Amino acid sequence: MKAKSLMRRSLALLLMGWLITGAALASERWVVLGGDIAETLAALDADINVIARDDTVVHPPAMAELPSVGYLRQLSAESVLSVKPDQVLAAGHAGPKEVLEQLAAVGVSVEIINAPPTLNAIADKVRAVGQLTDRRDAAGTLADTLNEKLDRLASMPALPTTRAMFIMQNSGLTPRAAGSDTAAHSALEAVGLANAFAEMQGYHSVGAEALARQAPEVLIVSERGLAAMGGEAALWQLPGMALTPAGREQQLIVIDDQALLGFGPRTPDQLLTLRQDVEALLGSPTASTAQSSNAQLSP
Repeated sequence: MKAKSLMRRSLALLLMGWLITGAALASERWVVLGGDIAETLAALDADINVIARDDTVVHPPAMAELPSVGYLRQLSAESVLSVKPDQVLAAGHAGPKEVLEQLAAVGVSVEIINAPPTLNAIADKVRAVGQLTDRRDAAGTLADTLNEKLDRLASMPALPTTRAMFIMQNSGLTPRAAGSDTAAHSALEAVGLANAFAEMQGYHSVGAEALARQAPEVLIVSERGLAAMGGEAALWQLPGMALTPAGREQQLIVIDDQALLGFGPRTPDQLLTLRQDVEALLGSPTASTAQSSNAQLSP
């Protein structure tokens, strides 16, 4: 009898411990820093505790409506502490570093998910977030699915050599184009396009002379960038644009830059969609292959 009573008491204490732990976790207040980390939390259904974000978090819509603590790379400890967080989940490029150190010094748990800005690192990032949020199985499944999509993209037939220009935004009368060492350059390579401005590094404004010289055949523009410049009609009126094959043929693809360039869980699908759009624009015979691949890999 004493053994049974002791066992029941032990089970009761264990259950109480679980309940207390669960209640504590449910009441935690999280701040997420980085659009890719926010999207990964949402994809793993691990975002219930998020009460604030930084300005780069624009998806999912419910998280984008949360209070912002500032811009990812220019944070202040005062702004983050104003929402009374228990934990901060931050992308590796969040900062300044001193601000994160200040948060940790006053007792806020700061978890930094470091991952290089490459397509191959997306799955590792998912697994890291799953580890931190106790969603290991879901993270493993999602990571495998994302890798499968990237592998399928890499195995698609080569496109005809096509020079593309990725416009991130517009500054006055000069579009800001993506060069090498950018997420946009990686995206162009992944779908089989040649970056017309690969000789320059980073994002730079390019004038009419450079447009005519580099002669892009396809323009890829972010939704926000196109809206900022006044729409498609304004794009074709930019100085020098009419001198390019893309301008003469009005070859344009509009993309969601956050989904495509955030290197989060939406990126592989966006790359497959971009590949499909490029093939449709070029009249490539492999378009049906891309459509089939996208349909097969959709969760």
